[in-house]
Amino acid sequence: MTTYTAPIRDIRYVLEHVTPLRELTALPAFAHAEPDLVAGLLEEVGRFSAQAIAPTNRDGDQHGATLDGDRVVLPDSFKKVYDQYVEAGWGTLQHPTEFGGGGFPLTVANAAKETINSANLAFSLGPLLTTGAVYLLTHHGSAEQQQTYLPKMVTGEWAGTMNLTEPQAGSDVGAVTTRAVPADDGSYRITGQKIYITFGEHELTENIVHLVLARLPDAPPGTKGISLFLVPKFLVNDDGSLGERNDVSVVSLEHKLGIHASPTCVMAYGEDGEGAVGYLVGEPHTGMRGMFTMMNDARLGVGIQGLAIAERAYQQALAYAQERRQGRGPTSAPGEQAPIIEHADVRRMLLTMKANIEAMRALCYANAHALDLAHGADDPVVREQQQKLADLLTPLSKAWCTDLGVELTSLAVQVHGGMGYVEETGVAQHFRDARIAPIYEGTNGIQALDLVGRKLPYDGGAYVKGVLGEIRDTVDALPEELGTVAVNLGDALDALQEATDWIFAQRETPNEVFAGATPYLRMFATVVGGWLLARGAVSASAAIASGDTGTFDAEFLQAKLTTTRFFAEQVLPTVRGLQPSVTAGSRDLYALTPALLAP
Repeated sequence: MTTYTAPIRDIRYVLEHVTPLRELTALPAFAHAEPDLVAGLLEEVGRFSAQAIAPTNRDGDQHGATLDGDRVVLPDSFKKVYDQYVEAGWGTLQHPTEFGGGGFPLTVANAAKETINSANLAFSLGPLLTTGAVYLLTHHGSAEQQQTYLPKMVTGEWAGTMNLTEPQAGSDVGAVTTRAVPADDGSYRITGQKIYITFGEHELTENIVHLVLARLPDAPPGTKGISLFLVPKFLVNDDGSLGERNDVSVVSLEHKLGIHASPTCVMAYGEDGEGAVGYLVGEPHTGMRGMFTMMNDARLGVGIQGLAIAERAYQQALAYAQERRQGRGPTSAPGEQAPIIEHADVRRMLLTMKANIEAMRALCYANAHALDLAHGADDPVVREQQQKLADLLTPLSKAWCTDLGVELTSLAVQVHGGMGYVEETGVAQHFRDARIAPIYEGTNGIQALDLVGRKLPYDGGAYVKGVLGEIRDTVDALPEELGTVAVNLGDALDALQEATDWIFAQRETPNEVFAGATPYLRMFATVVGGWLLARGAVSASAAIASGDTGTFDAEFLQAKLTTTRFFAEQVLPTVRGLQPSVTAGSRDLYALTPALLAP
């Protein structure tokens, strides 16, 4: 079973009751995003994802991307569906109207992206990078660069890429050596190699706009000496038409565990002459500022990928559990085999997936909602506070959701039993595809360091204290029927508060903090996920009590209460268990020499 159904009902519930879209449509920038319009849009993108994109997922995994000389060849199905994607305008949703975008809130655009990611994760990576490139040029590109490149990139007729690292650099971007030499005409000549470039070469689009980190001849060492350059695959003439091919080429493709149809390229710049033609974006030596604009957008996008692949795997596991008969169920007659969904442990796995997926969805949408308010609110104080919230939630969205993407797709394999390990069922592909997400756009360990090193200290710690206070207010206001949620969320919040206090007390010994940063991020994200589920459950409980369920039936709302209780009783208790890992410090991490670590 490899079909997919977009979870539009749950998406709409989050947009109405957890991250209220009405808060955004009250702003002039998003006034056009009326509920009926958004509902119709989501229904249509869900249909497109399920019917047009999802059938290409297996084809992409089996045939993958291949290198034919200097051409990257993708499965035929990809070109057809990509053209449909561009024609429908799905890539334009969040982008500025002056460049042909829809001007919709990021919250709405990301809901649409979730369905596309679930349908085919490998396919979705190309649009993800193009979206980030548009975002970067919108904020840092010159007026000429924006007018030349953005209209075609917004529609998806041209693609964009992110070129950061090199073989010797890895995550240490400050070690890059690609060079940029000024030319007489104001452009630059770029020479060097970049690795791990997603969709660095393909023929889905007419042109590819590479955003490349490089060093000017007078650049200081480290990240302070990095500049950002726009390097198109084809040069663009003054009239907007495409000119000659730039000195940019693909050297090889990586052979990967998963996402086989997403070409991960080694790119060469300037191998055939004096260098590839590039154009400086922003000021010299400020490249990391621009690239982080793109990377932060991509980090939330990658978090959504973790959510999306888990949703796809969950749907497949749920269908299999209803079809597969094995063993006697609790109400089966003697000698009668029951569907495995009747077995308690299978139910546990399915509810674990469902509850975590709903928490992940709420977190990623809350992250986007904060960004929308940060960009669109009239009050500068609101903008500032919402930007801080978005900054705090981004490492949680990226790391927690991608870690869970791996864990939950693994559970989907487990639900299938031995058949899950057999490729013909298709569920193993989701597990393989999910594994890259905790690594790219800054490994999850880096996200944890960012959380404790940069985000917690906002306002001397006062900001995070305020967020934890909001969670406490929710706990204190939970109705009686959510009493177990209040107890477990309250205890998890206590543990998180104690761990947070310990971190602030250790600020003079940062390595002690860094040693526990990853379990701390897990604690924080799990508490936030439980908090957001609780907020949704309060709305569900009130709707049931009043009899005014709106567009959601009472059975669906009761299911919301059940998944929230399950998360509170089965997932939130792990927060307390993680606390000792946070506060253990670094002593034992460094107690063994490499020789003692060896067998």
